[in-house]
Amino acid sequence: MHFTSEQRLDDGVLERAFTLGDIPGFLWTPASATASAPAPLILLGHPPLGLGRMYPRLVARARSAAADGFAAATIELPGGGERPSPPGTEEARAGLRRALEAGERVSEEIIDALILPLVDRAVPEWQAALDALLELPEVSGPVGYSGGVIALGVRLTVVEPRIAAAGFFAGSFVPRATFDEARRIAIPLHVLLQWDDEGNDRQAALDLFDAFGSKEKSLHANMGGHTGVPAHAGEDGASFFARHLR
Repeated sequence: MHFTSEQRLDDGVLERAFTLGDIPGFLWTPASATASAPAPLILLGHPPLGLGRMYPRLVARARSAAADGFAAATIELPGGGERPSPPGTEEARAGLRRALEAGERVSEEIIDALILPLVDRAVPEWQAALDALLELPEVSGPVGYSGGVIALGVRLTVVEPRIAAAGFFAGSFVPRATFDEARRIAIPLHVLLQWDDEGNDRQAALDLFDAFGSKEKSLHANMGGHTGVPAHAGEDGASFFARHLR
């Protein structure tokens, strides 16, 4: 991991940009994080739209986490920014557009082709980033995962034992294999669902929640579209991580 820039935000949060090989990322740490008092870490998931485009939302989430004493980090996903997309992504996106324009249900084959190559490539990258982040003296476990793409978060949570709690954002397409992986999750879960999300298969999100094997899981559904998440939803998520990462 190589830090390429740093700045102190007006609330005292230290923001550092980094590269991990050719993968860009950000790390935010609260002013209270030191080698003698390291901060637990929350990994911030997001769609592959590019860190530049997602930055305002990510830094807001990171500052909220820092206010509760957590470090937060994220990396650029395959297909985001200047990173190439996994093979077959453009063909899958074209199939998705055709289905949506025709008012047809998106097929399982298109969903698998669009999401699974992203998950297969991104999960090992997240694990490599986690290895590097936990070597820093001011960052520690336990680790949480917060955000989407939900299939990516599910896979990462299944294969990564250092993740102790996860907050998933429903609203992205769910491959068939993700339902089987969900049954293997046993850690506490907090799932956020926008009930009127125009791009979300609500029933698939509900079925996935039902499939999660966790004994402690909660579904927080709010009226409104994809970008209409109410402020109190963030407060609920913060309380969830405070309970399980402290």
